[in-house]
Amino acid sequence: MYPKVSKETIQYGTAGFRGKAELLDSVMFRMGVLATLRSRFREGSVIGVMITASHNPEPDNGVKLIDPKGEMLESSWEKIATDLVNVSDQELEQHVANIIKDNQIDITSSSYVYVGMDNRYHSPRLLKAVADGVIALKGNVREFGIVTTPMMHFFVVAANTKEAYGKPTEEGYYDKLISAFEKLRNGQLENGNYRNRLIFDGANGVGARKMLQFNKRMNKSLDVTVINQGVGPGKINEECGADHVKVQQKPPVGMPIVEPYTRCVSVDGDADRVVYFFTDETGQFRLLDGDRIATLVAGYLMDLIQSCQLDLRLGLVQTAYANGASTDYIVNELKVPVSCVPTGVKHLHHKALEYDIGIYFEANGHGTIVFSDSSKAAISEAAKTNPKAQTLLLVIDLINETVGDAISDMLLVETILNHKGWDVKDWISSYADLPNQQLKIQVKDRNVIQTTDAERVCVKPEGLQDEINQVVANYKRGRAFVRPSGTEDVVRVYAEASTREDTLQLAYEVGRLVQKLAGGVGPELVNPSNNAHL
Repeated sequence: MYPKVSKETIQYGTAGFRGKAELLDSVMFRMGVLATLRSRFREGSVIGVMITASHNPEPDNGVKLIDPKGEMLESSWEKIATDLVNVSDQELEQHVANIIKDNQIDITSSSYVYVGMDNRYHSPRLLKAVADGVIALKGNVREFGIVTTPMMHFFVVAANTKEAYGKPTEEGYYDKLISAFEKLRNGQLENGNYRNRLIFDGANGVGARKMLQFNKRMNKSLDVTVINQGVGPGKINEECGADHVKVQQKPPVGMPIVEPYTRCVSVDGDADRVVYFFTDETGQFRLLDGDRIATLVAGYLMDLIQSCQLDLRLGLVQTAYANGASTDYIVNELKVPVSCVPTGVKHLHHKALEYDIGIYFEANGHGTIVFSDSSKAAISEAAKTNPKAQTLLLVIDLINETVGDAISDMLLVETILNHKGWDVKDWISSYADLPNQQLKIQVKDRNVIQTTDAERVCVKPEGLQDEINQVVANYKRGRAFVRPSGTEDVVRVYAEASTREDTLQLAYEVGRLVQKLAGGVGPELVNPSNNAHL
């Protein structure tokens, strides 16, 4: 039914499998097979399958598995997934038999798989392939239709906790978040400089559809105007969405004319990333990214914990992409410990679990907050007599701990800004970002680049890091690193320095080093200082 049409090897990465939709039918079927095996391996726990290519262009699609606690697929099974999708049709049956044998899976036991998809036009076809894969091994499949990625994670955890986390339905998800948000707001819709108005860029994706559903149920407790709703000619993530806004440093298409300093928010195609932005009175675009959200949340939670007189370890987890100014602010002003890990949600999430309260956000706007069981017990005990602890319990309900959730994170930011009486001007003035620049350098093979120290140091090709260090030393507050993409043959370059001009020049110089020493293909970079090819 689902013959393999591509001979190219594909790899299960941090985002699962991604690629052109027309090449993914066999991948989807095999992931349905794997999900039902994984469920049996985990003794009948629900496993989730989400069909999405997140922030990628509309012709792409992808698939990722969700483990029982809402976390990403266990890393040892990533290799099993990679091997399974790459075997030939003729070898498939024997390969599945080997997985069953090697992992001692009882094929007669029950298995349960939840499947959801984003709103790409090819997603329904691919969802059917996943469902057929589950059914092929006599698994039970529940189709949720069009949902955000965070909703799928929520459903899986809700089911596996026997509804202690919430009801595993769309209404259950809305009810939990809206109830907590409105109790925290407590009828106070405006406070100080905070105004109850928000522009929401839905990236023409599923987040727009779900935000409209929130609007119907929220009774104007948050006044949200949804743009890029996915109706009409607009395509998913095309000139809109969180990734576009962050990388291009400009508002999305479809923006209405608004007053300066109006709060605007962009989510990505599957609504697991969120960034804020605004324009000032001169028309200058200003971004409030994941670093800004992390610092806002850390400061708020630190205050709440201290006012509850609770002895809890709060920590913030970042990647090398975090702006150096944000790290300085967190460590020196907020006095919150910071850990740095490699790029990818699973690394951030895993590290965050080491704290009583772990906050993690990538600069791209993907992140959440996780609370240990012991911290929840301590907060619940304190809530019997302390109103601040009661507030903290509502905050926990508002947060989707399972994964970065754009809408949940947005509601938390709105809660904090309202509490502080802040507008975006107050928020952005807490510290000044260092100018930064990202480049994508096309290479013949991304695997020639190998890194260590949370991707901040390049160990292969030999000599590249030494060259980068020499270049960085020439710039005040200079910092740069290179890392291979997880999905395509490009090397990503990040650079920051004290001025915009220095940052552009530093990024260029490091990019040229990559082109020279790591097998660059395609046009040479243009030197920003003289706009000439070197």
